[in-house]
Amino acid sequence: MPAQVEMVDAFLRGLQDRVCTALELADGGAKFAEDAWTRAAGGGGHTRVLKNGHAFEQAGVNYSCVTGDALPPSATAHRPQLAGRQWTAAGVSLVIHPVNPYVPTSHANVRYFEADRDGEEPVWWFGGGFDLTPFYPFDEDCVHWHTVARDLCAPFGNDVYPKYRKWCDEYFYLKHRDETRGVGGLFFDDLSEGGFERCFAFMQAVGNGFLDAYVPIVERRKEMPYGEREREFQLYRRGRYVEFNLVYDRGTLFGLQSGGRTESILMSLPPRVRYEYGYAPAPGSAEARLAEYLKPRDWLPR
Repeated sequence: MPAQVEMVDAFLRGLQDRVCTALELADGGAKFAEDAWTRAAGGGGHTRVLKNGHAFEQAGVNYSCVTGDALPPSATAHRPQLAGRQWTAAGVSLVIHPVNPYVPTSHANVRYFEADRDGEEPVWWFGGGFDLTPFYPFDEDCVHWHTVARDLCAPFGNDVYPKYRKWCDEYFYLKHRDETRGVGGLFFDDLSEGGFERCFAFMQAVGNGFLDAYVPIVERRKEMPYGEREREFQLYRRGRYVEFNLVYDRGTLFGLQSGGRTESILMSLPPRVRYEYGYAPAPGSAEARLAEYLKPRDWLPR
């Protein structure tokens, strides 16, 4: 394993452990079950899933480090010169589907790619981010989420948070619905500018910052009372999450195109979801209010 990959791999393994420990503590009951797997074409990973907890209906935290002989189309669409190179992809990805409709769904991932060819310098880049998908949004939660995102970006330049916040809004956008998937966060990809150490440090800041951003929201909302109406709306809105992950998400496409482990790739999907033809919330209702949040917004105006 190349030295750079070893450094990233060690961080990712530790990150998976820290996230799972923190989520078990926040849940207060359920534990993660681990499924270790290997990939025939090279590499493997550890998929950990928590089910039917007190706070989380399902939480999946996946670590993988896989290799291949040629990058799939999803990875070379913007880098055709890399077609045919051997590659290594390492990352941690997680999706949390809470029980309580007042707790937002959340997603995060950090990843590293390296493409190699004999006699040439390796081409590498980092990517990742985190985003928040509320069903019944609270401004306090959204401001906290974006404050953590802004603060972790600050050591890397004043332009980093605005740039990656905007990229998140643009990436997690359902064109066919004309709405964002949630209230955004951070998204970055193809990051290599500034050298390996700086880029690796930023990826670590994003990975470590996720718990600071999400756990306080869980603690604040997980005991709020709710009824069947809120639960049904949560299940309906989860359908949007499914639509995005199966239609637009580049990580899903890369995993499937590269022959990845299907169960681990699709662990991001909610355990329960419903669709309803022509659904429209009652005007002025708490459900109708969500639409106000599904468009880009600067949560931290200067």
